[in-house]
Amino acid sequence: MSELKRNYYGSLCTEMYEILHEEAPQDELDFYLSYAEEGKKILEPLCGSGRFLVPFLERGFDICGMDSSGEMLAKLKQKAPDAKVVQADIVSYVAQERFDFIFIPSGSVSLFTDMRMCQRILRTMKELLTPGGKFVFAVDTVFNRCEEDDDYKVNVTVKTKGGYDLVLKAKNHYDETSQTQFSPSIYELYHGTELLRSEAMDFQTHLYRYGEMDEYLQGCGFKSVSVYSNYEKEIAVNDRCEMLIYECGV
Repeated sequence: MSELKRNYYGSLCTEMYEILHEEAPQDELDFYLSYAEEGKKILEPLCGSGRFLVPFLERGFDICGMDSSGEMLAKLKQKAPDAKVVQADIVSYVAQERFDFIFIPSGSVSLFTDMRMCQRILRTMKELLTPGGKFVFAVDTVFNRCEEDDDYKVNVTVKTKGGYDLVLKAKNHYDETSQTQFSPSIYELYHGTELLRSEAMDFQTHLYRYGEMDEYLQGCGFKSVSVYSNYEKEIAVNDRCEMLIYECGV
C-alpha cells in the first residue's frame, strides 16, 4: 500500500475532521501568517479542507493549495469556491511556478514514514522555492507517542449535521526500530443502533528525534535551518515537546 493510500482521508474521516477541526488553532495560524507578505506567492501542500488556506485567502494573500484527498478538497471548495487548489500526490507534484513561502502545518510531514520518500518530498519543496524563499513545517516527535492498545477502542464520538452518530475506533502500536506510530482506525456511521456505513484508515506517522530531520534538510541543500519547540519560536534543544517546527531557507 502506498503512503498516499495509507493515510488517505475518506468521506467519513473527512466529516469527522471537519467537526473536530473546523478552524485552525489561532496560535498556529498566526505563526504561519507571520511569514506571509503581500504580493508573494504561497503554497500549502496537504492543505486538506482548508482550515489554514481559507484564512490566508480571506486576508488577501496569493495562495495555492494541493492535496490528494478529493473529499477534503470538496469541503474546501464549499468554503472558498474560487480557491486555487489541485488534487495531486505530493510525491509527484509538479508546478510551473515557484513560491516565496511554502508551509505544511499540523505535523503532516510525519505522515510519510518512508524516509527516502520523505527526503524526496523535501527536495521537491526546495525546488519549488524562489531564491530567498522559505519552507516552514512541523513534525511530530517521539515524545508524542501513544499508549499501546491490545484491541480497538472508541476514541471519539460526534454528532453529524444530519443527526447521525459518527464513531472513531482505533488502536495504537509504536515500533521503536522504525519510529513509526501505527494507528489503524475504523470510522462508523450509526443511525441509533443501526450501522449505516464504515470506513477503514491505515493511519501511520513517523515520530522524530531531535536532530534527525536536520540531517535530511542539509542533505537536500537547504542553506539555513532553524528549529523551534513551539509557535513562539523558542529554539528547540531536545525532543521533549509535541512538535519540532522547522524554518528552512534557500
